[in-house]
Amino acid sequence: MKKLLIFSLSFLTGFSVYPQKYQLSSPDGKLIAGIEIDNGIYVVLLKGRSALFRLGNLSLETHIVPIPNADFKVQKVVTKSVNEKVIPEIRERSVSMTNTYNEMEIRFRTRPSVILRMFNDGLAYRFSSAIKDSLTVYRENLDIYLDPNDSARFQSSETFNSAYETPYEHKSLKEISKDKLCNLPLLVQKEDGSFVMITESDLTDYPGLWLKGTGLSQLSGTNPPYPKLLTSKGSAYNLGQVADTYGFIARVKGNRTFPWRIFAVAANEKDLISNNMVYLLASKCVISDISWIKPGVVMFDWWAKHNIYGVDFKAGINTATAKYFIDFCAKYGFRYFMFDDGWSPEDDILRTVPGLDMAEVTAYAREKGVDVMLWMVWHTLQKQWNDAFSLFDKWGIKGIKVDFMNRDDQPMVRFYEAVAREAAAREMIVDFHGAYKPCGLSREYPNVLTREALIEFEYNGWTDYDNPVHHNLLPYIRMFPGSMDYIPATMRNSSKENFRPIGDYPMGQGTRAHAMALFVILNSPLTMLPDSPSDYYHENECTEFLSKIPVQWDDTQLLAGRIARYTVLARRSGSDWYVGAITDWSERNIDLGTGFLGGGQYRLEAIGDGINAGKRAEDYKKIETVFKAGDTLKLKLASGGGWIARITPVK
Repeated sequence: MKKLLIFSLSFLTGFSVYPQKYQLSSPDGKLIAGIEIDNGIYVVLLKGRSALFRLGNLSLETHIVPIPNADFKVQKVVTKSVNEKVIPEIRERSVSMTNTYNEMEIRFRTRPSVILRMFNDGLAYRFSSAIKDSLTVYRENLDIYLDPNDSARFQSSETFNSAYETPYEHKSLKEISKDKLCNLPLLVQKEDGSFVMITESDLTDYPGLWLKGTGLSQLSGTNPPYPKLLTSKGSAYNLGQVADTYGFIARVKGNRTFPWRIFAVAANEKDLISNNMVYLLASKCVISDISWIKPGVVMFDWWAKHNIYGVDFKAGINTATAKYFIDFCAKYGFRYFMFDDGWSPEDDILRTVPGLDMAEVTAYAREKGVDVMLWMVWHTLQKQWNDAFSLFDKWGIKGIKVDFMNRDDQPMVRFYEAVAREAAAREMIVDFHGAYKPCGLSREYPNVLTREALIEFEYNGWTDYDNPVHHNLLPYIRMFPGSMDYIPATMRNSSKENFRPIGDYPMGQGTRAHAMALFVILNSPLTMLPDSPSDYYHENECTEFLSKIPVQWDDTQLLAGRIARYTVLARRSGSDWYVGAITDWSERNIDLGTGFLGGGQYRLEAIGDGINAGKRAEDYKKIETVFKAGDTLKLKLASGGGWIARITPVK
């Protein structure tokens, strides 16, 4: 990092006329960005006298300005500062956010402007163009220089045809090969234990950003090229994947802004949990009336339809099974029932399978106060767009789950935007699966309540990837950019030794208390439960506990945690607090301070690991007690264990 240090010190010792140098500080003055314009755009981010990283070769190559390092002549520099409160339409994490930053826009004579925005917890930049004609963007250049001792946690893919569903890797930067495509968010861990999170926001009509290794302590940006030919044969699940591409990444309007590139700085894990940069940098809500958008808990029938018992009908994808699910939702106050894969042919969502009367089911659900959602393959929805949405309206469908996109090139990003827009016009919520990471779309369209882009519970059906170590990565990496459809709180629990991947009857790795704690820790305004109603009826005490947990939050705080090891996270709704604690495969004792509560007495209702949970993972104990704010709660977590509590003030 010798060059980085020399570069950063030049900003601390003064500025010369040529090359042109600028400085942008965070509102609290603790972060300083040094910007140098010299046949290119270069940025170094300093914390005190320490250089956290350097950015180089920042540029857009277009058909108008094809040469990367040419004609960077500054025409004007415009600065501004903002300090405001932002009220999110859907309270994924908090009832309000502080949006405080300093901004600098550097305008060039013949090139797109670059806008840099500095928050107390990170730096973001974006390009902005202002020409009348359209632009063909050949590539966007970004080189990220880090310290040789830094490491990175990320998902990777062999191609851009990716569902963002690979296990997280942890490698030194030099170990990341040149041919490896790294998904965002990518988390850099510094030698001192601090973090730099790299991701993006306001991804609109433009391909997603990926990173590639260089064999050095350097990462380089890349984007999926514009598709030239898509697959048109085979299973409906695999249609519409990229078979050939053009030599450019995007065709866009000449007068526009481009996505924000985010470099969030966190001294520790708590700072990762509290960072809201992705939401704050996204486009504002375009839906004038959001009163119809209803977050809630979802029961869905993919595995569960095969695991119903104690009934007098043949379970499957049929009207009787759907009514059984709806009755369960009504009993426990869960808002949605969703037909997953199988309710229609994959290539035709205009008809249901034999034995299923959709009009009868939706009418029954309305009587019970339950809303119905439908799953579909994206390519089928695109093919039958107008007829499908009109039919869903006729049936009274309140939400859709769109799956198997597995791409984030420009046309696919447009598809997401079109789905969000059309669904909003018809007052339907959206869940994206086979999806790329959140990039702020849920702020612009709050009806997009959740998405996948992770290894979630379903992977227990065929791998061992979804384990307690993975669970202790998700809050710090995948949860950073937005909500995730993990599907927590299975009642079929397994120790490490007893786990087996079973397709239609999956079990979760970790204890019962661990599985339930994920309901609080892994946030989603649309939270799905994986098991059948029969399982939850049989475990009524746990089901009753889950039914009291909201899915929107006024406050979120990490009370304790170490990435990949353990997590204790608290969320508040009104005056009630909910706390989830999980550990990896290590047994763990945690002293939980309650100083985050206001003064007074509180009632604790909790589910913790039973004394034999390390062997029999379903073993749990119900705990009820009263304590004073400031007291220390003693948690004893088994291997793969957990603890979940509802804490209410004593009036």
